[in-house]
Amino acid sequence: MAASGKNNSDFVKKELMMIVALITFVAGFLGGIMYSAFQSPEYPQGGSSSAPPAQSSAPGQVVSPEQARKILMLEKEVTADPQNAENWASLGHVYFDTNKVKKAINAYEKALALRPDNPDVWTDLGVMYRRDNQSAKAIESFERAYSINPKHEQSRFNKGIVLMYDLKDKEGAIKTWQELLAVNPGATAPTGQPLSMMIESIKSGGN
Repeated sequence: MAASGKNNSDFVKKELMMIVALITFVAGFLGGIMYSAFQSPEYPQGGSSSAPPAQSSAPGQVVSPEQARKILMLEKEVTADPQNAENWASLGHVYFDTNKVKKAINAYEKALALRPDNPDVWTDLGVMYRRDNQSAKAIESFERAYSINPKHEQSRFNKGIVLMYDLKDKEGAIKTWQELLAVNPGATAPTGQPLSMMIESIKSGGN
């Protein structure tokens, strides 16, 4: 599910944490770029963007001519070769970027039915499920991502966001982020705030 920001020397303020919840949802394929906190070279770069929480597809969203051409091309390719997982994933990314949530979900599901071992696509699917207000499925997708790659930090961070802000499961979110710190003790939130400091702020009531 994507942002960069300033490093703070003190605990995250309540207002900043709400901004984090609203704008910093990390997509799998742009982890290395969009999730500036996690700069491990392990993570592939690719094509989706961050997703704001629990938003449905915006029917009036403008699709650029380039995006429209790419959608048309990829739709033709998956029709001609429906067994090509890479093309389904690429189509999902364009739908992702143009906020065509239902279509993105369908494309990602088809890609994963053909190649279920891709943690980045599972992460992007989870982001789309969250935009579609399917929190349980979002969490399942993120868990699937890091079960494939235990070092997949974006999926762990996103799971915590869903638990904290969608399901109101503060303890579950903290546990998830602590598990992320076990993977990377230096992990930070997309704002640049150290994740350990963010957790302490939440524990102290600064959510």
